[in-house]
Amino acid sequence: MEVKIDTKEKFTVVTPILTDLTVNIAAEIEKTCLKQLETPVRNVVLQMEQVIQIEEQAAVRIAELQQQFYEKSASFVICSISEKVEATFEKMELLDFLNSTPTESEAWDIVQMEEIERELLDGDDMEFDAN
Repeated sequence: MEVKIDTKEKFTVVTPILTDLTVNIAAEIEKTCLKQLETPVRNVVLQMEQVIQIEEQAAVRIAELQQQFYEKSASFVICSISEKVEATFEKMELLDFLNSTPTESEAWDIVQMEEIERELLDGDDMEFDAN
């Protein structure tokens, strides 16, 4: 497998271990990440530190993968994107749709904030006064 998996308390870090992210590797990442939606630790941080090049179709798959996570009320954050990979996402007009951070620590902060937001929005015990 071309990815390393590290499960933390609230999220799993998926790290591609190759420098070129092809559409085939993106498919492997997608399979690995989607399996996380079936576990108690549903949130994923995609650590892209080692990736220096990404195929356009792979970029599309990653963007679509993020959307799948949000549709299932789970977080998907990409961190440590190289300038060249970021340029590919930008060229394809996908960068603005991605939830990305410069570091894994900041990705953890995003996951925590989104967890709190989901808890608040999903709370059935909230009542508003109608004045």
